[in-house]
Order: sequence, then C-alpha cells, then structure tokens
Amino acid sequence: MPIHIYNSLTRKKEEFIPLEPLKVKMYVCGPTVYDAPHIGHARSAYVFDVIRRYLTYRGFEVKFVRNVTDVDDKIIDKANKVFPGRDLKVSCEEVARTYLDEYHQALKELNIDTCGEKIIEPKASAYIPKMIDFISDLINKGKAYASGGDVYFDITKAKDYGKLSNQSLDKMESGARVAANENKRNPLDFALWKKAKENEPSWPSPWGQGRPGWHIECSVMSSDILGDEFDIHGGGIDLIFPHHENETAQSEGAGKKFARYWIHHGLLTINSQKMSKSLGNFITVRDFIDKYQDADQLKLLFLSTHYAHPVDYTDEKAREAKQALERIRILQDKASGIPVKKAAGSLPKDIEEIKDGFIKAMDDDFNTPQALASIFELVNVTNKKITDGNFVLSAMGVLKELCAVLGISSQRPVNADIGLDARVNEAINARIRARKESNFALADKIRKDLEAEGIILEDTKAGTTWRRKL
Repeated sequence: MPIHIYNSLTRKKEEFIPLEPLKVKMYVCGPTVYDAPHIGHARSAYVFDVIRRYLTYRGFEVKFVRNVTDVDDKIIDKANKVFPGRDLKVSCEEVARTYLDEYHQALKELNIDTCGEKIIEPKASAYIPKMIDFISDLINKGKAYASGGDVYFDITKAKDYGKLSNQSLDKMESGARVAANENKRNPLDFALWKKAKENEPSWPSPWGQGRPGWHIECSVMSSDILGDEFDIHGGGIDLIFPHHENETAQSEGAGKKFARYWIHHGLLTINSQKMSKSLGNFITVRDFIDKYQDADQLKLLFLSTHYAHPVDYTDEKAREAKQALERIRILQDKASGIPVKKAAGSLPKDIEEIKDGFIKAMDDDFNTPQALASIFELVNVTNKKITDGNFVLSAMGVLKELCAVLGISSQRPVNADIGLDARVNEAINARIRARKESNFALADKIRKDLEAEGIILEDTKAGTTWRRKL
C-alpha cells in the first residue's frame, strides 16, 4: 500500500512518490538557538523524527536535513541582555553555542537523533558566503534589489506568491504597511540582506557590512545539500507565512523547483493558552523530564494527536499518557517471566492483522493516534494470552518493532528504579516460601508492603508477576 501525505501546497492528501525510487530528501526547519528548548520545540522535532523513522521502516533511504539558525535578531537581543557591554559577536556566538548544546541534550534525552550519520544539521553562520552568492544571483536575475545597504526580494517578480499560504497578493498588499526608514519598493518585499547596525555581528558583502535575512538561509542550505528540487519540506504551521512562502518565492526566483511536498504540524498550547514565560506556563524539556522522569511519556502525549492538529498540554493529559505508557511496560514486565520454547516461523494471524493495521494507519498521513490504537490492541490481545509463551514471544517482538518506529521503548528506562527488579523478585520468592510454609500472615504482609510502594502482585498459572500501580 502506498504512503499518502497531506500536502500543504495543494491542500489535499496525495500519494507520496519521491523523485528517486526508495530515496527521500527531506528538509525541516530547526531551532533558533536563543533560549532553552521547550516542549513545543520537542513536538516539532519529534513529529519529523517519527516521519523519518517510518519512511526508513518502509524501506526508504532518508537524507534528512534540520537547520540551525544561529544568526538572528533574537540571539542578538539575548546576547545584549546576558552580556551587556561585551563584544556582541563573541556574545552571540556564546549564546548560540550554549542553547544549541541544550537543544542537543534535550533531543538526546528524547531519543531523537541529532547531527551525525542520520541527520545533517547545517548552521546559518557557516553558509553566509553561499547566501551572498544566492542573493547576487537573484539581483542579476532582476528578482531582488539593493537599497541603502539592504537587499530586498521584489515580490512583484514572484510567480504565484501566496500559493502556499493560500492568500491573494492584492489582499496581502492592502493589509501591509511600510515601516519608517525602510527602503522597500513594496510593503511585502522582504529582506535578503540587512545592513549592519553598530556593534552587531556582520560580514562583508557587495552591499557593505551586514548579515543575512532569516528566509534566505533555508533556501540556500536546502539547495546546497539536497539539490534544487527535493521531496519533503517540514515545519510548524506558523511558518507557512511568511517564512515558507518567502522561501518558495526566492528559490523559484532563482530558477529552482524547490520542495514537492509540504508537511506542517500543529502548534502546542498549555491549558488552552499560548506558552509564555510571563504567564508562568513555559515548560522546558528539562522541566518535563525532571517532573516525570520519562521522556516517552511526553512522546505518547504527542502521539495521541495527529501531527497536523494542535496539542493542548495539561497535567491531566500528561497523567493519561503515563497510564497508557504503563500498560505497555506492565506487559513487558509480565512477559519477561513467561517461559517459552521457540517462536513460530510466522506470526500468529491476529498479531499479523494488528501489525498490518499499524502500517495502514501510518501510511495514511502518519496517523499516530490510530497507530497507537493498534499497539494497545496488541497489548490487550497479549494480556489475554499471557500464559501462551510462544504467542507472547511473537507479540513482544512485534511490540518492540512498532514502538521503535515511533521512537518509544516497550521497556522501562535503564536508569529507572535501579535495583527494584531484584528487590521485588526477592520479595516474591520470600512470599512463595511463606505460603509453602503456610505462613499466610507473612505472605499477606509482603504483598501489602509492596502494594504500599505501588507494586501490585498478580498470581497466574505461570507464576507470580508484578506491575506498578496505575
């Protein structure tokens, strides 16, 4: 069955046909590194990590690029606040380096790949000479113009401007205004190059000292690494306009075909409010992991909503995600104590059907809520056949496989409850001895002591297993 993707450009679901068979070129807008990564950044990174993982699972070789914006107004503002009076270029580099390290650490704790063999992560600062060449080419083609040390893209030379954001040029122009002291010809013209202000980081160019505009970096990096046309461009829905619209205009203005499929994810709110430090609802990735100790819990919360829809984060939803994750982990605990002989060569029919259901859901525009439903159907079926060791072995293999596609683990974190397994098993053995000796009072005390710690014992035909209380 082919994969279908909702394409933001055409505003319809389309069969995914890459430029090259079984090869995917994918570009995703990454972070602007000026502050600690929050759970909204985590959702964006995770959405595209799942898409990359699933395409790989389906046999595609994925070339994945996620850029880093390390030259930006927000970074300059942060550097001025944190390091007043210092050399601004040095301060900006330190701010960018500090928060990129924090971003990488957050991704590591979320088990999302960072730059390396699977992920290419170009920095804007490393591409400034190529940005200058790109801008010069646009000027030579009559698509951009220099004005007062700045360079602007001439929006009147853009073909079908507004096609990605589904806006008419007339309507956009009627609502636009030219700010004081700007050198634009048209209110919608956007900056490709900005004249340097006093003490700001800057680079030499044919138009004087300055730095690149925000939009130009993605056009330059994507074409340099993936080519003038590539398969997928991704980002948050808030980037459609003006960022992605302007990327498209300048890339096509330079004669490039650019992206074929556009994927945009919904945004994240906290208790139905926009996340903001001033509102006190700003939740960093570090905050979440410190509170809940398990990054997979955050992932499960994200998976329960389709990537294209907004997610409203609440403590209640976080607890629900914990309970759902615990169902998977409880089954893993039970299965680890089930004796097996040897798994059959082929999967049992009901497991095969569940696996097919998972794939069908993900083929349909990466429908993770439905894919999760297949995983929990597998959990339910396996619990009903928990004494059938061979069935359990097959089921747990598929469970591990499907969870890995979503970047979650069917097992507890390695560092979770260090020493607990051995201690609980020792208590279970002591309880078994007490019951054999008809010391039921002691056996009952052992059970109640464990229950007080949140450990529930379950006596089955295959023996005593344990799980954490939901």
